[in-house]
Formats: sequence, C-alpha cells, structure tokens
Amino acid sequence: MQTMLGLATLMRCHLAGEDLTPLCQSLLNRAEQDPNEAAALLDAAIILQFRDNPEIAGQLQREALQLCRHYCIPAARPIRLRLLVLMAPGDLMANVPVECLLEDSEIEIHLYYATPDATDIPEHDVLFVAIGESQANRERLAQWLPRLAHWPKPVLNNPRHIAHVARDTAAQRLRRLPGIVMPPTWRLQREALWQLIAGQLADVDFPLILRPIDSHAGHDLKRIDTPAQLAEQLDKLPGSAFFVAPFIDYRSPDGQFRKYRLVLIDGQPYACHMAISSHWMIHYLNAGMAESAVKRDEEAAFMMDFDAFAQRHRAALAAIWQQIGLDYLGIDCAEMPDGRLLIFEVDHAMVVHAMDPLDRFSYKQPAMRKVFTAFRAMLFKAAGSIQPKSSGSAS
Repeated sequence: MQTMLGLATLMRCHLAGEDLTPLCQSLLNRAEQDPNEAAALLDAAIILQFRDNPEIAGQLQREALQLCRHYCIPAARPIRLRLLVLMAPGDLMANVPVECLLEDSEIEIHLYYATPDATDIPEHDVLFVAIGESQANRERLAQWLPRLAHWPKPVLNNPRHIAHVARDTAAQRLRRLPGIVMPPTWRLQREALWQLIAGQLADVDFPLILRPIDSHAGHDLKRIDTPAQLAEQLDKLPGSAFFVAPFIDYRSPDGQFRKYRLVLIDGQPYACHMAISSHWMIHYLNAGMAESAVKRDEEAAFMMDFDAFAQRHRAALAAIWQQIGLDYLGIDCAEMPDGRLLIFEVDHAMVVHAMDPLDRFSYKQPAMRKVFTAFRAMLFKAAGSIQPKSSGSAS
C-alpha cells in the first residue's frame, strides 16, 4: 500500500487556478529518486490529465500500477469506516470519483486497481465498485462478478448491474417507462453508417446524434442533419463503431436548453447541478454559468426547490432506479414541454463535486452537503454501522 494525494485534493487545487507544475515536477523527482515510489507517479498522472496530456499520463499510470495496485487516501477525521474502492486503469472518466464524495470525512479510502487473480485484498468494511462501464472494462467486471457474489463484506454497485448503463442497453431498459423520454440508441459499425448514407438502413432517420463508442463529456459528439454531413464526419472521426440516436429538441419556451445532473443514492434523488445554454450540447463548463448571474440565480432556485422537481418526477426516477439497479447512479436529463423527463445518460461515473468558487457558487454548498451526507450514510448503512456524525463542511 502507498499513500497518495488523490484526485479530490489535486482537483480542488486545479479548479482553484493553482499552478500544479511545480508539484508535478516534485512528484516526478520523487519517483526518479525512489524506483518504488508509485503514488507519486499516480498523482503526477492525474495532474497531467488536467493538463490534457493523456499519453504521458497513461504511461505514468501504467508504470505506477506495475509497482503497486493498492493506494490509500487517509481520512480527514478519526476513522470510522474503511472503504475499499475497486478501480480500473484509465482516464478521469474511467471510475466513479469517490474521493470527491468523501472529502473531509471520517472514511479511509483504499483504492484498489483490480486484477482477476488478486489475493492481496486490503482490510475493509464495505466494498464499492467504482469501475465505469466501457468496452475496456467489461471483461474485468465479468471476471470479478463470481468473486463478489460470495464476498465476505457488503458490496455496493455490484457489477452485475453496471452493464445496464451502456447507452444502448439503458435506452432499451428505460425508453418505455412512464414519464420518461429516452430515444432508442443503436450501436452501429462504420459500414452500417455508410449503408445509412446510401439510404439502405430504414430504421434510422435524420437528424441524429453520433458519437464514438465510450466517448464522454461531448468528445466527438455530433448532430447530423443530412447524409452528406454524416459522410463528412465519418471521414474525420476515429473508431470503427458508434452510438447513433435520434436528435430530440428539448428547448424551453424561452429558446434556452436546460440540462440537470442528479444522483440516485440508495434510490433517493439529489440535485448536483443545472446548466443553461443556447446550444443543444450542454456541459457545465461550456454553458457560461460562471459568467451569468441570471443563470446562477435559476440554478440556485432549482437546487433550493429540488424537492418539487423530485416529486414531479418521482415515479420516473423510481423506475430508473429499479431498472438500472445500482446503489449509486448519476443521471443527466432535461424536462420536456409535456412534463416528461428526457434522459440523456445514466452513469455512475459522472463527476460530482463541491469545488466551484464560493464567491459565485456558494448556493451549491447546501445541496452538495445533502449528496455527500447521503453517500456516507449509504456506506454506513451497508456496513451495519451507526449513522455518520454530521459534518459542518461542504462534504
């Protein structure tokens, strides 16, 4: 086991605008001086991902995991629970960012990068499967499934349910539920898309949304209105397979698009953020929330009155939880004019944090405290322990 700074500590510094270059260089120097210093390599890899240098970050991560697969992030307060987090190698979207949910807590986090034949499992009270759904992770999850069926400690986010969040699978499971709009999603090979361009694929029509398999955060996500546009994009985009879905216009009456991020924790919904944009492809960082007090006021009202939103969509959210089956799940969604909930994505590995600048986003803290308190309570409930003590911090 090695102790690391970890994602939450480094992300908080990064989002605060701190120059992490000296720290990164210091970590690399430590690793050069001590060939067994895996934690420094793994922390440096996180910083390099922030700096959009995935190739070197991946190389450092691989070197770290060859040395050590077990990393500890100490509890901020006296330890009351040891959480084993089952991880997979990959970028910042490859796993649930559990550390961001447990800042300043009494929970000691043990990150364990899973191999199918692992025998050096650290002591723990609860195991949480943080591994995200992807083609790269499917075999790893399948290999752990029989082991976890007889695990001696409680298991949360059992991998038998993780496959349900794949975009095409989720669409099949959710699209016919009452109160929900989720367009069908097809997993198509490049050759099938050329057939669509030639008018030989009858089930798919324009406009449509095209994205490479396993892409997230809008990377290479395209709206395609014509066969000619599709041909142009296929000449540019990488990959042999793509997800394709009908485009749904979800504009509000004022012409703006609104996207909500929620989490379901032990079946209960909580607000994480709301983004407002004039463009259909919304991500919180590109929606101009920091620049617009009007948008922030609306987000604050949404968070303050979230109980009304949750009650409005109570049946739909309960049905999603039943169909997906994960103890912890993120949902990106919108409200349609007819009141139904439009589901863009369900995924447990969505980024959830309380690191936005307090001078502009202080209204988020009460809502995020609810998220973090509920997550901790779920862990203590699973462990059969007493409820966690309340915390005055945002986490």
